[in-house]
Amino acid sequence: MVRETEEKKKRTQAEEDLDSQNMALVEAALYVAGRPLDVKTLGSIAGVRSKKKIQRVVRKLMNEYKHRNTSIEILELEDQRFVLQLKSEYSSKVRRLAVRPLLSTGPLKTLSYVAYRQPISQKQLIDVRGGHAYSHIKALNDMGLIEREKEGKTWTIKTTEYFADYFGLSHNPKLMKGQLGRIFDNLVKRLRVNSKTNTPIPKEKKKVI
Repeated sequence: MVRETEEKKKRTQAEEDLDSQNMALVEAALYVAGRPLDVKTLGSIAGVRSKKKIQRVVRKLMNEYKHRNTSIEILELEDQRFVLQLKSEYSSKVRRLAVRPLLSTGPLKTLSYVAYRQPISQKQLIDVRGGHAYSHIKALNDMGLIEREKEGKTWTIKTTEYFADYFGLSHNPKLMKGQLGRIFDNLVKRLRVNSKTNTPIPKEKKKVI
């Protein structure tokens, strides 16, 4: 009986040690990637084939982060991907220290329109965004954020999986549009609050982008 208890303790300790090692590998993968990672990718890093097992490991790590007094958190997205990120309440305090934005305002607006309206024809996009959007399309395509498909005499444009990963959005277009809708709604609400409190909002300079 005593021997069985000791062996059980050893097995439990071994499992805990393995979990700790796997959690460290998952944490390292999320940190280095800087974008959401799916269960399959995290499992390959940790050497765990079982989907349920790696999910348990990641959620255990998530729970640890919730109990830490830290500015970093791990979130599970709607399509079972996980991301290590800065908590929203700290973003405004350190935003100025961030590296140069990936995109300037013009291309970012074009990309946002594509993401929310996709799949969208290139003609429709140019009609809405103007002729300067041709250069945006080329740049976004070169960066791997959008892809174009020939349909008849026109091109159809949509975002890529890399776009979803980079911005922490779902790979499912329907879910992505819902996420973007909430982001836009929150932005409008913040702008209204700033307006009511007479906080000046920087105006975009008029220039050809």
